[in-house]
Amino acid sequence: MGVSTSVPEEGVAFVTVDYPPVNALPVQGWYDLAAAVRAAGADPDIRCVVLTAEGRGFNAGVDIKEMQRADGPEALIGANRGCFEAFAAVYECEVPVVAAVQGFCLGGGIGLVGNADAIVAADDATFGLPELDRGALGAATHLARLVPQHLMRTLYYTSRTVTALELRRHGSVWDVVPRDRLAASALELAREIAAKDGTLVRLAKAAINGIDPVDVRRSYRFEQGFTFEANLSGVAGRVRDTFGTKPDTGPDTKPDTGPGTAPGTDKERQA
Repeated sequence: MGVSTSVPEEGVAFVTVDYPPVNALPVQGWYDLAAAVRAAGADPDIRCVVLTAEGRGFNAGVDIKEMQRADGPEALIGANRGCFEAFAAVYECEVPVVAAVQGFCLGGGIGLVGNADAIVAADDATFGLPELDRGALGAATHLARLVPQHLMRTLYYTSRTVTALELRRHGSVWDVVPRDRLAASALELAREIAAKDGTLVRLAKAAINGIDPVDVRRSYRFEQGFTFEANLSGVAGRVRDTFGTKPDTGPDTKPDTGPGTAPGTDKERQA
């Protein structure tokens, strides 16, 4: 369990996340992921990094149970900073990052794939930001890199998800394959990238980041300020403890959010 790095072939590093049951990362997990991605990108022998995950889903965001156990704001601050570092590590990785996504990709998962250079997805992959159901605000910056503005807003306000095939139609997913072919498809794309000159591909990554119309670090940090405001006001904790249940519906009634509901049972929902 945790974050591991492997080199399946020359020039390509796989950074793999494994936090059962739903890959909801604790604070330290986000920092570990950031360190692993940065280290892989800094390796002069690596020319492409593949970000992948074990289990039935790619990422379910932060470990809310860790936050609920904390008496003060330290866990929230840690999660904010950890996510910021992990998302930035993917974006600033010295070489291109390919995200290989299966199952659910929620919350912090959107921050990771939204900052990746390319996405390969299994045909069962779904993407969404259930933040309003979790007492948080954030990663709209990264969802806006995957879908058009009005769709991003609708997905954000409703907590619904979109499929990998829908994202491919928007041009943000490179390939959609059966789950048992996901690793092979990601490796195939990474191999093509890694065939380029290492110095030139690093220059290309820096150049492309330099022409981005949105400063993703500053934009996401701005969003995080509202998460902290919601926490200070008390609304974040109330919503987080009920996974988005309206105050007048009782703790056992969940609103109908359509296909955008989180994976598994209520006890498994983390992000």
